[in-house]
Amino acid sequence: MQSVWLSTHLKAARPRALAALNRAFGDINLAEDAFQEASLKALKAWRQDDLPKDPTAWLIVAGRNAGIDLIRKRSRETLSAPEDLEPDYDGAHPEEDLTQSLDQAVYRDDILRLLFTCCHPVLRRDQQIALSLKVIAGLSVEEIARAFLVQTKTMEQRITRAKKRLQAARLAYEEPDSKARAERFSAVANAIYLVFNEGYSASTGSELIRPTLCEEAIRLARLLVRLFPEEPELRGLLALCLIQHSRRQARLSPEGEAITLEDQNRNQWDRKLIAEGNILLEAALRRATPGPFQIEAAIAATHTRARHYQETDWAELDRLYRALEVIRPTPVVALNRAVVLAKLNGPLEALTRLEKLEAPLERYASFHAVKGAFLAELRQAASARAAFEQALHLSGTDAEQRHIRQKLADLNSCDPAAGQFKRP
Repeated sequence: MQSVWLSTHLKAARPRALAALNRAFGDINLAEDAFQEASLKALKAWRQDDLPKDPTAWLIVAGRNAGIDLIRKRSRETLSAPEDLEPDYDGAHPEEDLTQSLDQAVYRDDILRLLFTCCHPVLRRDQQIALSLKVIAGLSVEEIARAFLVQTKTMEQRITRAKKRLQAARLAYEEPDSKARAERFSAVANAIYLVFNEGYSASTGSELIRPTLCEEAIRLARLLVRLFPEEPELRGLLALCLIQHSRRQARLSPEGEAITLEDQNRNQWDRKLIAEGNILLEAALRRATPGPFQIEAAIAATHTRARHYQETDWAELDRLYRALEVIRPTPVVALNRAVVLAKLNGPLEALTRLEKLEAPLERYASFHAVKGAFLAELRQAASARAAFEQALHLSGTDAEQRHIRQKLADLNSCDPAAGQFKRP
């Protein structure tokens, strides 16, 4: 079980440690290599009953030393120690001698600076966001490819080209001025949005929810709101994250099984986060310049206003999704609206809408799961089974796979409710 607790600590520390290492070296590739070396040292030095007092500080120092070693090996040149890091330390817990000198506020806000670097205008928008997910969220290339609905090889090439372009531009690793921030905040906001989404509903692995990613995305969204208080879309982004995160306790059973929106105990929803999100959303909407984040936040807020699932205002959700289709016309938005329309008009009309989404969403597990649900509700068992099996093949998390297997079992037992596929 060592790998589980160790992986949890490394994932939690990664964004801040990697950002600090990138500030120290000014090279994203070197920072990633140094963090990897630090993680290997942690594997040997850490014990579950004897963890460093500050794992992030430990990894920064270990990574800084590893990075210097890598530079020496590559160029036979030395690198002077950054001013905010202590000299080399070879002990088991280097942070014991540096926690007083390593200001957490310094390396904490390195993450935002690194995000603005990843979203530099020398990169295309898709490269900016992909690189942000790789560097900040620590997602694998496969996970990012799933988010973009492209092949893994395609995404690997995209990220490699982005890193090379940043290196060729010889950018100074520093906080951008107000003009540069204004030019990049949209890309940074989209990157934070995708980081939150990966935390809210992981694309692969044993965990459906990755709380540390959600919380880091919320922290970064708060920083953006402070940087750009006049931008309603940033308030919409923060509102969306808060309202969605409010349901975290209700989305999993004590055994780690996914609980769908219909079956969640709404008394477990965090009403304080919901209230804060609604205040932010109302302030944003008063500007009368609605954007996709504001609309998505309004969709999330609509769900929270229903005391019970049966009281959900599906007509209002359809209105909001229709607006979202105009502002951000993506296949996933169209899929979500089809689910809402099935609640209003039945599965047959919704199933017809899915025909146009077959090609763009052929590698998206939720598309096939929703299709299977509609077919099952229409008593087309064989077609529903094929759709669920395809969803199972494409699903990335253990919880999602167990959920779909249960749907197949319900279908095989001729359960009339088998078609009611629900998303957690």
